[in-house]
Amino acid sequence: MIALSLAEIAAIVGGQQHDIPDPGVAADGPVVIDSRDVRPGSLFVALSGENVDGHDYAERAVAAGAVAVLASRPVGVPAIVVEDVVAGLGALARAVVERLGTTVVALTGSAGKTSTKDLIAQLLERLGPTVGPPGNFNNEIGLPLTALRAQESTAHLVLEMGARGVGHIRYLAELTPPRIGLVLNVGTAHIGEFGGREQIALAKGELVEVLPTAAEGGIAVLNADDPLVRAMSTRTKARTVLFGEAEDADVRAENVRLTATGQPAFTLHTPTGCGDVTMRLYGEHHVSNALAAAAVAHELGMPAHEIATALSEAGQLSRWRMEVTERADGVTIVNDAYNANPESMRAALRALAAMGQAATAKGGRTWAVLGQMAELGEDSLAEHDAVGRLAVRLNVSKLVAVGGREAAWLQMGAYNEGSWGEESVHVSDAQAAVDLLRSELRPGDVVLMKASRSVGLERVAAALLAADGEVSG
Repeated sequence: MIALSLAEIAAIVGGQQHDIPDPGVAADGPVVIDSRDVRPGSLFVALSGENVDGHDYAERAVAAGAVAVLASRPVGVPAIVVEDVVAGLGALARAVVERLGTTVVALTGSAGKTSTKDLIAQLLERLGPTVGPPGNFNNEIGLPLTALRAQESTAHLVLEMGARGVGHIRYLAELTPPRIGLVLNVGTAHIGEFGGREQIALAKGELVEVLPTAAEGGIAVLNADDPLVRAMSTRTKARTVLFGEAEDADVRAENVRLTATGQPAFTLHTPTGCGDVTMRLYGEHHVSNALAAAAVAHELGMPAHEIATALSEAGQLSRWRMEVTERADGVTIVNDAYNANPESMRAALRALAAMGQAATAKGGRTWAVLGQMAELGEDSLAEHDAVGRLAVRLNVSKLVAVGGREAAWLQMGAYNEGSWGEESVHVSDAQAAVDLLRSELRPGDVVLMKASRSVGLERVAAALLAADGEVSG
């Protein structure tokens, strides 16, 4: 964080100083919510959760080098006490962003946010120092923590915004007002909470509503291939830039194809030039993510040929998102277990099918190890059934459905679509999946793990890559 005295921080957050001998002492280290992450000069934010209360770690944080604690009550060490710690954290982020004047790029969407954020950050780093969130820091805690990592030298601040209801994105956007707002898509993630895609579109579109006007430099980057996103152009006063495969997209892809290993390749077209792209990432769904990142980079002055080069060199920065690892015995593990919704599940299965073409030609097989997609409400049965059926249509060799009721629906969809029998199986938990796979896998097989985060299929991937093959955690 930029250096701010404790007195300045207290004034910004509207807090009271407690046990602070010198209000002029500056916090100039990272702002953290975990006492294990404290560094000299840190500000420790004491959050109260269901299982852990950060106030209990205040003394430990100060002993480790934190200059003060942002807290909701006195804690016996230097503290700035506020009524609402999360609101105080947000107020601090807003003040720092306003003081810096860096270019803020914010993005939202039902799927692909984190992968796209990683691509944007890697592209913009070529134009100047860039800060982006680790993982999916996209809520009222993670977003301000990301913003507070910015320094005086930061040219670009890339922020991911998630929502579980109408009003959430507006709140986040008002904390860190963006100049460029990007909407990727409107899918069915969290549809059970929102109540329908129209409500999801209403929430996602809040981002473009808060952008500056076109005269003030505001830019809304919208997916031309998603009708609900394209329609958001009527909700903003910013200049609209379209990306996608549509002919009228300002930044578009032509000649889209997958390599023999399942990596997307295409020709990138921008208003100022074009270039050929072959990505290191896996799956055709990354084409849309890449075009979104390209549109942002183009608007900030990057030439088309450099964008194409940067996209071809960009890697996956966040964990458990199509992480591809080949074992010594020739089995390929694809860990895409961070989260899942119907759109991302279909994209992952198509990527598996593409990756498996070369494998099956040599006698290998494709395995889809799948679990529950959460928060689908009344659509849950139909969506899980549809994913099971898609696995059959894509000629996936084996389906392993892991978990309870929703996993049973996955397996039944596959069975009803293809009368698979032994080609699909339902197992109770992660260890059962590992035991099955260890006994069945052979060189050349490609294994995909994907489910909502709560299922924990990343443990299956870890076990298959570990020497002992046991699930941990």
